[in-house]
Amino acid sequence: MLAVLASNEAKTAGLFNRIARMLEIIENFPDEVSDEELEGVLAFLPKNVAPAIGAVLTGRARKAGLSFLKMIASSILGAKRASECGKKVLLIPFNCPPEILHAFDSAHPITSEVLSTLGVVALEGQGERYWDIAMGLGLPDHLCSANTIELGSVLGGNDFKPDAIVQTAPGGCDVNSKIHEFVANYHKIPQFILEKPVDDSPKGRELYLKYNRTLISRLEEFLDEELKEDKLRAVMEKANRCAELYHDLWDLHKESPCPVPNLFSLFTYGTRFTMWGTDEGVRTMEAMVETARKRLEERAYPAPKEVARMLWVYTSYYFDIANLFNWMEEKGYTHLGDGLDLFFPEPVDTSSLDSMIEGIVNAAWNMPMTRQVGGEVMSVSWSDDVIYAARELKADCAVYCGHHACKQTWSVVSILRNELMDRLGIPLLTLQGDSWIRRITPVGVIQKELDDFIKNVVASKKRRGRRKIADRRDK
Repeated sequence: MLAVLASNEAKTAGLFNRIARMLEIIENFPDEVSDEELEGVLAFLPKNVAPAIGAVLTGRARKAGLSFLKMIASSILGAKRASECGKKVLLIPFNCPPEILHAFDSAHPITSEVLSTLGVVALEGQGERYWDIAMGLGLPDHLCSANTIELGSVLGGNDFKPDAIVQTAPGGCDVNSKIHEFVANYHKIPQFILEKPVDDSPKGRELYLKYNRTLISRLEEFLDEELKEDKLRAVMEKANRCAELYHDLWDLHKESPCPVPNLFSLFTYGTRFTMWGTDEGVRTMEAMVETARKRLEERAYPAPKEVARMLWVYTSYYFDIANLFNWMEEKGYTHLGDGLDLFFPEPVDTSSLDSMIEGIVNAAWNMPMTRQVGGEVMSVSWSDDVIYAARELKADCAVYCGHHACKQTWSVVSILRNELMDRLGIPLLTLQGDSWIRRITPVGVIQKELDDFIKNVVASKKRRGRRKIADRRDK
């Protein structure tokens, strides 16, 4: 019966409202859930939703998974209840540091790509209906589903609408910028735009700081609230704690077999894009570090051995996390993270308002895609970051998820492949598909390509390496 109601609701309700209803259930979960309790909850969920929730709450990562879901519930339900608290909801893209908005008492940020991903992961129909709404309006199909799924729901007219849009993607993701601009004009929603200079020199940095200060002034005027130093400091101290925990996780990834569950890649940037600088964000990052440390102590790994250490150089696939993240881990394929994890947070000096604003601006400059795709020379910025991560995390292979909307990465991925092989001797697998829409490439095809790559390329390379070592020893 519940599955029938969910299916009927998909035909009438917007994506945000459907997610909010589901998260109201998560909000009331106890802090600890037994296998029997989880099984009972999953039995009442639609058949293509239950595996995703079950994957997030898998026993080996349940504490962190539950903390992550509750954090997301706080983010989404806070937006739903914002007007009751005298707050305005600001829709932001993935590369906007949310901590600056958390520092305003009258603002509540929600993130387009997180909403789309939640819809794809946890709703009956997986968000495809909302993509079809956007296409039905005549929008081009080379838009990015990461934001168009949520914004297609907004365009459909039967969904929650933000009070304003803060757009920080120009230069890093132009299709993101244009779909948000279209929605802002279509529904006459105020939009605040932050551009990133393509100049990576000190002059470019100085200009970016100026742009950010202008954005803050415009937000203060829109919210009728001055950014207070004490409130910002409280947020930034928690952001600094999140950054510290990020680096703890980074170091834990270096162990072999890797004690960090594959799903924590998604959890890490899900936290960064939503609740960085909040108590909920700190709790989620702490739960991930605690889980990984415990697995390291117990030498717990769900496969007989670690077969491959994979760094995903761009995004992952999200429409079937059970059959990607968890399936890989059970096969011994460690997911060391993907390009969205490469935001390298630095501690922010909290001694003054100016020092904290400068710290946030540096964080904005380092956000995923802003840092790589929006760099002065994309091929160099992207290659340097990926090679640094691959070397640090001891990756033995890499995977490029070639999303159809990201033409700019397709234009330079061959350079990245050559750089990885020349500088580290690491092979790169190129996949094609849509990270958020299952219609393009089914997960079974992705699994087969990953399996073939590991067995025929990575394993063969390891065998050749062992033979070379043996030959040197014989000599």
